Amino acid sequence: MATRNGKLLRRCTNNGSPSACSHSWEPRHKMPKSTGESNQARSWNLSIFWFFTGAVIVFLLFAVFVFLPLYKDGGNRSNFPFPASSCSGNEQRTETSVLKEDEISVSSTSGSIPISMDSIINLNHGDPTMYEKFWRQTGNAAELVIPGSQTMSYFSDVTNLCWFLEPEFAAEIRRLHRLVGNAIAGPDRYIIVGTGSSQLFQAALFALSTSPEVFSHGGGGRPLPVVSSVPYYSSYPAATDLLQSGLFHWAGDASSLKEDDEPYIEVVCSPSNPDGLLKTASVSSNSGKVIHDLAYYWPQYTAITTPADHDLMLFTASKCTGHAGMRLGWAIVKNRDVAKRMTKFIEVSTIGVSKDSQLRAAKILKTVSDQYELEEAEDFTKLFHVARNTMRDRWQTLRLVIAASNAFSLPVFQPEYCNFMKENTLPFPAFAWLKCERDIDDCESFLRQKHKILTRSGEHFGADAKHVRISMLDRVETFDMFIERLLSIDL
Repeated sequence: MATRNGKLLRRCTNNGSPSACSHSWEPRHKMPKSTGESNQARSWNLSIFWFFTGAVIVFLLFAVFVFLPLYKDGGNRSNFPFPASSCSGNEQRTETSVLKEDEISVSSTSGSIPISMDSIINLNHGDPTMYEKFWRQTGNAAELVIPGSQTMSYFSDVTNLCWFLEPEFAAEIRRLHRLVGNAIAGPDRYIIVGTGSSQLFQAALFALSTSPEVFSHGGGGRPLPVVSSVPYYSSYPAATDLLQSGLFHWAGDASSLKEDDEPYIEVVCSPSNPDGLLKTASVSSNSGKVIHDLAYYWPQYTAITTPADHDLMLFTASKCTGHAGMRLGWAIVKNRDVAKRMTKFIEVSTIGVSKDSQLRAAKILKTVSDQYELEEAEDFTKLFHVARNTMRDRWQTLRLVIAASNAFSLPVFQPEYCNFMKENTLPFPAFAWLKCERDIDDCESFLRQKHKILTRSGEHFGADAKHVRISMLDRVETFDMFIERLLSIDL
């Protein structure tokens, strides 16, 4: 019979017969483990503790002696013990160069920054990422919230000739030009907004080539020649001939055009892209039309000597404030019929221009103007002063490097009085028009193949291959590495 603290168990022999079974008592509650078993458990727990502690120590040592030196070295792949992943956010593959497949592309267009002295420096494009620092420091002054119910309609102002132009944007454009003094943009001028000045350029070609004056001069039966003085902006030929229009065609250097009574269109880019020089029309004929591309006529790049007052002027937000991603430009036009035909071109091609971008641009231009009209505002809050100081420092650095080199040369500029800055100033162009000296006949290939610097050959601008255009608008990290790379070149 079982007691209260125990239970009766039957134990049987291997043959399993009832006679082989016997009864025995076993305690209901197990007795505590022996001292040896407890020590064994404690030893096992300590082993686990020291295992994980050692793993943490090894990881920290690896981080200190491997990852930290790599970080301080700027990400030099040669110091890294494992192959770099092709998916790295700081590395972009370059498919347009003849360099090795796994080399790193430092490209403003990809958003990357230099991470080693072996990086490819891409200064081919004029991507204005230099302005990022200023706008970060500006804070929320230029921020804009657009409600979901806003900008729903195609129309901005049906009473305006350019019916898709936001009134706020138009007002800030006129205000900014009045402040800077670089263009006449009063109420008697028509403002046409476009998706960048590139669309406005094509709209201007269409408007001028279909004007009654062209037909009266006998130009209605053949495409009008479009010309510009060398070196001209490299996109003019491609934009002119892209659609193979029967209205106009690219005819190259303005000096090659015969000065007769035949109609033509001349494009004047001043300050010039690529060389930064101020230009005027080259062809003197009453039968021609002129487009003035004034994308760089702002005080950070050149002296503002007088307000421009031409028949058709093009401007762009990308080179004024640095906001290339907004894709906005504007034209200031005197003639109503020309403005009307430009508006029609944009209406048919894109049914207007993004209203969201226009509202954002209006806010940004307002921020720029406000800082100049506030008496207590410091210079470091003023866009044109900050950008001009940056461009001045970069050009001074570049000229010192070029002066110490026997491989390159740069154009020589003369100072002029700037009505906006109220002082004499040299031009600080957005691009450096660099010439390779001595026996270097192909400057673009020389810089790309031997020094991993991507530039744009002078041949794209109607000039020779000894010249290249180099962007001065990239981030400070890219520019500094470019200067270091130039210092290492010795012929």
